[in-house]
Amino acid sequence: MGFLLFLLFLLANSASGKRTTYIIHMDKSFMPKAFTSHEQWHSSILETVNLKNTASESSTKPTRLLYSYDNAFHGFSAVMSEDELQVLEKLPGFVSAYADKMVTLDTTHTFEFLGLNPESGLWPASHYGDDVIVGVIDTGVWPESRSYKDDGMTEIPSRWKGICEPGQEFNTSMCNKKLIGVRYFNKGVKAAKPNITISMNSGRDTQGHGTHTSSTVGGNYIEGASFFGYATGTARGVAPRARLAMYKVIFDEGRFASDVLAGMDQAVADGVDVISISMGFDNVPLYEDPIAIASFGAMEKGVLVSASAGNAGVTPGILHNGIPWLLTTAAGSIDRVHSGKLTLGNGQVITGWSMYPVSALVNEFPLIYNESISSCNSTSLSSFNYGIIICETGHFFDQINTIAESSAPAAIYISDNPSIFQREEFAYPGVVISPENGAAVISYAKSGANPVASISFQQTFVRSTPAPVVATYTSRGPSPSYPGILKPDILAPGSLVLASWIPNSYTVSIYPDIGLSSEFAMVSGTSMACPHSSGIAALLKGAHPEWSPAAIRSAMITGAINIDNTNSPIKDSGLNYSIATPLAMGAGLVNPNFALNPGLIYDATPQDYINLLCAMKFTRKQILTITRSSTYTCQNASSDLNYPSFIALYTNETTATLSQKFVRTVTNVGDGPANYSINMVVPLNTNISVYPSRLSFSSKYEKLSYALTVEYNGNKTGEVEFGSLTWVDVIGLHAVTSPVVVAPMIHTW
Repeated sequence: MGFLLFLLFLLANSASGKRTTYIIHMDKSFMPKAFTSHEQWHSSILETVNLKNTASESSTKPTRLLYSYDNAFHGFSAVMSEDELQVLEKLPGFVSAYADKMVTLDTTHTFEFLGLNPESGLWPASHYGDDVIVGVIDTGVWPESRSYKDDGMTEIPSRWKGICEPGQEFNTSMCNKKLIGVRYFNKGVKAAKPNITISMNSGRDTQGHGTHTSSTVGGNYIEGASFFGYATGTARGVAPRARLAMYKVIFDEGRFASDVLAGMDQAVADGVDVISISMGFDNVPLYEDPIAIASFGAMEKGVLVSASAGNAGVTPGILHNGIPWLLTTAAGSIDRVHSGKLTLGNGQVITGWSMYPVSALVNEFPLIYNESISSCNSTSLSSFNYGIIICETGHFFDQINTIAESSAPAAIYISDNPSIFQREEFAYPGVVISPENGAAVISYAKSGANPVASISFQQTFVRSTPAPVVATYTSRGPSPSYPGILKPDILAPGSLVLASWIPNSYTVSIYPDIGLSSEFAMVSGTSMACPHSSGIAALLKGAHPEWSPAAIRSAMITGAINIDNTNSPIKDSGLNYSIATPLAMGAGLVNPNFALNPGLIYDATPQDYINLLCAMKFTRKQILTITRSSTYTCQNASSDLNYPSFIALYTNETTATLSQKFVRTVTNVGDGPANYSINMVVPLNTNISVYPSRLSFSSKYEKLSYALTVEYNGNKTGEVEFGSLTWVDVIGLHAVTSPVVVAPMIHTW
């Protein structure tokens, strides 16, 4: 009680002043034992501040707790005046405080979330991808986009053999030192539909997809980017100094394998270093998959192919592009939240989710809660359209349409459905809040004291937790193309990625069917995750031009991280936020700076992949379809590819212990001699043995081999168990981690 009176005395002698959001770091060891949680401690401090605000005529807005932190650091964020902050600075346990930097976001922000920075790591080591050429196989490009300005770009590399192909609404002058080549391929479309007229017979984008993916890979710097006021800042691609070449293979009139093959083939001939392809073909074996076929030839020429895993959701074994010789990327979230601020008449402020793209005025309307209409799926809502309606159980996108048709000014949607937060559509004023906050809002609405509420839009916050989480839509392994290689390989940002868009197409719509266009769009999908991986691969190629595609992929896999920003295992939003398995996220979130200096790499040659094909019981003609050469040999057929991950598969016939042996060869790419020992996280009901358990390298580029044996004794009724093997440099410079998975065999294509 004495502490409380002392604090009130201090506050009574301080001015309220201008109010700002501050992030306050506290030493938890100072928390009084009377409090059972850190939230109680933080709330107690701010409740005292609120008492002072109530008593003061000069202060009408209470100090309020926004977030209470106890994972990455301990402390809280709150809105308060500078004088109030000075009072808090005198309290036991205070460490530091600083103002929240909401208005200085760097968009798309994904580069920051991935740890790329100009001071150290992969960006400066690769000169931001300078002179690396990325070929994008997609829907075309909008050349006038500011992402393709060549400010700051040097001369085009002399090895470039591509052209800027003229066509409808497209001329050769539209290419420059950033967008160095554009070609289009639609002969397959025309052959399949002889009487068709191609509506845009050129490399110009009519769908937006290709403009979005290519600008994500390597777009130039754009100041003042935003999505209708959300995520305002400076946009840039992952490799902002890389060169871009677009190969348009998708048209409004169709998409055909022949055109995809032609585009990829031409990209290799033109001299690209990386191919980014955010599309895939389902239900086809490797020897009928144009991406598998073309990427094999690219790999032989030293070109890394980066592809998306698909958006088929949580059903196991339906991802596409599970091709052993390319990089396959799954999608996850980032730590950025787009929000609407809900202010209740009692002063409570709740930050919810909203992407309503207009700065609408929803100010002090009556707050309506009625259990008979709270599902918000009835035409009777029109009888309650004089205020903000609270919606509970129901399908959000149906509810928002019903609210719009009722002409209510706005709605509050109570939901924790993760799919809502992965979509940019928000066609009518409203905000989504959690069930926990929903209980408080309903309680206030039922108070009977003329409850009112206001909603403001176009706000963005970063450093939200947990992040990343695996997206609900991302396709899961094992790969039906070949389940014996773990796919996907890695996770990258894919949800609500901001990048350039075409201006002559609606980006979003608002009720009652008003289309809005923008220079930028926020889109979700593995199509958006893939170009992040492609950009990182381009940066690695710039930093290590001697590395093979397999070496680059290995560095990205073994350097990935499987924990989120709360230092907990990454969760899967598609499976009730359970711990994500490698079948959903591969090795984890790609970490560019760890990949720069991996210590060890798992390399592979074209013959290694041919040995794998031979072990798959393909016919000679089927293998020839992929390899394009009859000079290969099957003398050393082996299903044990030198891959930086492990997956052991059981079947319905596996009644005894599942036992599988893997042999791997690692190459020392460190600066000199090195010694490694193992650290293992063993899957449940599994024994793992590794021989030898130490690797001693006497020089750079030396190769050493080891054997890993998995013995699984658990149930075989669909269980997926996983762990990891890490080779740790004994002096602490490197930790080379590979996921180890036990999973059921699936039907293959």
